Amino acid sequence: MKKILILGAGLVAGPLVRYLLDRPDFSVDLRDVEEDKAGRLIRSHPRGTAGALDIQDENRLRKEISRSDLVISMVPYVFHPRIAGICLELRKNMVTASYAGPEMKALDAEAGRAGVLLLNEMGLDPGIDHMEAMRIIHEAKTRGGRILAFTSYCGGLPAPEDNTNPFGYKFSWSPRGVLLASGNSARFLRDGEVVSLPAGEVFAHPETINIPGLGDFEAYANRDSLSYVETYGIPETRTMLRGTLRYDGWCRTLRKIGELGLLDRTSRRWSARNFGGFIRELMPGPGAPEIKDAVSRALALEPDSDIIRRLEWLGLFGGDPLPLAEGSPLDILVARMTEKMSYAEGERDMVVLRHTLDMSSPRGKAERVTTTLVDYGIPGGDSAMARTVGLPAAIGARLILEGKIARTGVHIPTSPDIFVPILNELKELGIRFVEKRVSL
Repeated sequence: MKKILILGAGLVAGPLVRYLLDRPDFSVDLRDVEEDKAGRLIRSHPRGTAGALDIQDENRLRKEISRSDLVISMVPYVFHPRIAGICLELRKNMVTASYAGPEMKALDAEAGRAGVLLLNEMGLDPGIDHMEAMRIIHEAKTRGGRILAFTSYCGGLPAPEDNTNPFGYKFSWSPRGVLLASGNSARFLRDGEVVSLPAGEVFAHPETINIPGLGDFEAYANRDSLSYVETYGIPETRTMLRGTLRYDGWCRTLRKIGELGLLDRTSRRWSARNFGGFIRELMPGPGAPEIKDAVSRALALEPDSDIIRRLEWLGLFGGDPLPLAEGSPLDILVARMTEKMSYAEGERDMVVLRHTLDMSSPRGKAERVTTTLVDYGIPGGDSAMARTVGLPAAIGARLILEGKIARTGVHIPTSPDIFVPILNELKELGIRFVEKRVSL
C-alpha cells in the first residue's frame, strides 16, 4: 500500500483527501498546524490519519516525509522549496498546486539527478488552465497550425444566486492569498507590443468579458504572462495575456482600498480599538470630522459612491471592535473580510475559466477557438474551487504512484502524458470545457 503525506487541511483539501482515500491501494496521512481541521477531513477513515504539524519544525517534517511514498503540499507556497529540499534528500516525489517559482525551478537539475519528480501547478489556475491550453495548442501544432493570439481569464466567484454582498465576492480559498494577489504587477503581450503595469495600475485597466449565460465580468491582467510564450511553445503568437475575472466594481474598489493603505503588510500596534478609529489612525492628517467624509475626501470619491458604500457595508467606519491590537492593515482587512464575506451554509461558489486562441492552418485559414469551463459548488458539499484545485493534484499523485507519469525534475502539466489523462478523468468527474470554433 502506498502512503501519501498531505500537508495542509485548508479550504480546498477535502476533495483531494477523499479522492485518495477512495483508492484501496493508498493510505493518507493528513497534517495541518490545526489537528482538528485535519481530523474533520479524515473522519476516522481506516486508511487515514490526522495530526498536527508545524512546517517550521524541520525534524518532525523530515520524519513525516521519510515515512511516505509521495508528498502533496497544500500549504502556502513560501514553504514549498523547503519541503521540496527534504523530498530530494529522501528521494520522495512531490505534488503542489502552486506556481513553480524561481526557488523551485532551481531544484530541477538536482531533482533529475535524484530521480525525483517535483510536479507543480496542479490546481485550477495554475493547473487546469495549462492543461486545456496545451490540449488545444498540441492539437493545432500536430496539424501544422500556428497560434496567433492567446488570452485566458479565470475567476472563483459566488454563483449568481448567491452573489449577495456589495463586493460581488466571497472567499472560497485563502482570503490573504486573494488580497496579496491584488498587489501583483502585470506584463503581457498584445498585438506584438509588450505592456507592463505596476502593481498600483493593474486595477486601472480592466476589460469587460462576456461569458454566455452568465453576463459581463471585469477582467484584469495577472502576473507575468510573457513567460508563457515559451512555456506553451508558441513563439509566433502576437498576444499572450493571462488574467482574472471578477464581478463589476471589484477593480475600482480594490484600487481605492490600496490607496487607503489597507493592503500594507507592515505590522504595528494600534491605539484604536474599533474600525472607525483604526481607519482614522491609518490616514495621514486631521481629515474631516466624520470618518466616512474623511475617507471620501482622501480617495476623491463622493460619500454616496458605490465604493464608499462597500467600505461602509464592510464596517470600516463603525464601532465594531478591531480583531487585532497588533498587526498589519492587511491582517486586519483579511480578518474583517473573512467575517463578512464567507459563504453561508448552502451557498454555491462558481469557477469560470475561459481561453481564447486565434490560430492559422497550413492552408492559411484562420479560426478562433473559445473553450470555457463553468463549474458550481455543491450546496452543503464541496466548493467548485475545492474540486478544481484538489482533484487535479489528487489525480496527478495517483498517476505518479501508479508509474504512469515517469518523469524526473521540476515540471508543470504542459506535456500530453500529464494533461491528457487528467483532463479525461476530470471530464468523468463533471469538470469539463465547452469548446466553440469560428472562422476568422
